[in-house]
Formats: sequence, structure tokens, C-alpha cells
Amino acid sequence: MLYPQGLPRLARIEPPRSAEDLVEWFWVPEWDLPEGVVSQQPVLAYPAANLVIECDGVALYGATTRMTERLLVGSGWAVGAVLRPIAFAALAAEPALLVDRSATIDAPELLASVVALMPGHPEEACARVSTWLDARVGPRTPDGRLANHAARLLMTDPSVLRVEDAASRLAVSVRSLQRRAHRTVGLSPAAIIRRRRLQEAAQRARDEPDVPLAQIAAELGYADQAHLADDVRSILGVTPSGYRQTSTDS
Repeated sequence: MLYPQGLPRLARIEPPRSAEDLVEWFWVPEWDLPEGVVSQQPVLAYPAANLVIECDGVALYGATTRMTERLLVGSGWAVGAVLRPIAFAALAAEPALLVDRSATIDAPELLASVVALMPGHPEEACARVSTWLDARVGPRTPDGRLANHAARLLMTDPSVLRVEDAASRLAVSVRSLQRRAHRTVGLSPAAIIRRRRLQEAAQRARDEPDVPLAQIAAELGYADQAHLADDVRSILGVTPSGYRQTSTDS
């Protein structure tokens, strides 16, 4: 969430141990807005798929290459799971076809069990989703575990600034890593790294207002502040300084 202070409630819940290789984390927004009030929520998504349960259905959202937006009105909730490759592979035969797209999942029992707990019981709802995913995925394979390891390295390790860095750490060729990322996440390794750096830049610009943007750019591996500004502007439509100002004022 680019402007989390504007969201009524947003809980981040860690998965149970049985689902740690299936879900990075759960995100659960709940809102109850006065009549006529609209909460506009721009989102810069984590470079991964999301399983999302709402009161009217279950959907699988692929990785995104752009900023998305959600308008919240009235009252509602969602239970979202940031999926790891093992879980995504069990739900989508070709992840690349879901990039910037979504698909409905036919899971009436899962929907009913989550609706019975929401709103008000997000931890229990996440546990139900974890149980459903565990049964859907079944036994984990060595290839799946390797895909998980590669994706987490690309998505979370700040020391990985280039595709070559990740390939070296994984002891595979760049081409092999590219094929694996395309097959399990749907994005190229370079796109995953770029999104991660952009998210880190946005969060630091918002949460560390006294740190110079040039310093943030250098620490995230950008050639200079201008390259950071170009990257942020291309996705968010504003400069880092503009985002910093609006996120502070919101």
C-alpha cells in the first residue's frame, strides 16, 4: 500500500509453520467507511502472485508490472496471501499468462469457511486458507523448493542488485535462472529485482523523510538519484520527492 495511513485497517499476518513454503505473508484489510466516503488505495504489489478471498469469491492475481488501484467504499474486507512459487504452480499451469491479470478460482468450501470468520477473525481466516493450500499443493518437490529459494533471493535480498548476482548465489547460469523465474513467477529476474528495489525506495522515501534521496538511490544500487527518479516516475507517475511529500501529507 503506497499510502497505508489512509487505509482504515490493514493487518499483516505470518503464515503457520505448515504453510511457510506456500505463503510469504497474509494481508488482511478491513474497512467500514461512512456513507459517501471513498478511500482511494494505490498499490505497488510485491512481485509475486496473490490469492485473494472476498465475500463474493476467490481469485488468483498474477504478478504485476504496474501500479494498481483499489477504491474502497462502504464496508468490506479481503484476505490475501502472497504466494510462493510452490503454491502458485499448484494454482496456475502457466504463471506468465497471469501477469497483470487475474482468474477466478472455484473453491466454494474455502470461500464459505473464510466468509464465516470475516470480518473480525483474520488469524483464523488465514489459518483456513493455509490448510486449503496445503491440501491443494500436496507433497513438495525438490524443484519446487529450489524455485522458492530462487524467488525469495530475487524478491527479498537487498544485496542482489543484478541478475548475475542471483545466478552466482544459486550456482546456476543466468539463462537457467531466467527460465525458472518465467516458469514459476511469470516475470524475468531483472523485473523482479527492479520491482523490489522500487518498493524499497518508496518505503524508505516515506518512512525516512530525513534521509537524502541521493543516499537512498546509492544504497539501493541505482547509478544516481536521476535513475531512481526515472524508475519511480515510470511506475508511480510521480518523482520520489513528490511521493515523499504526498505520503507525508496524506
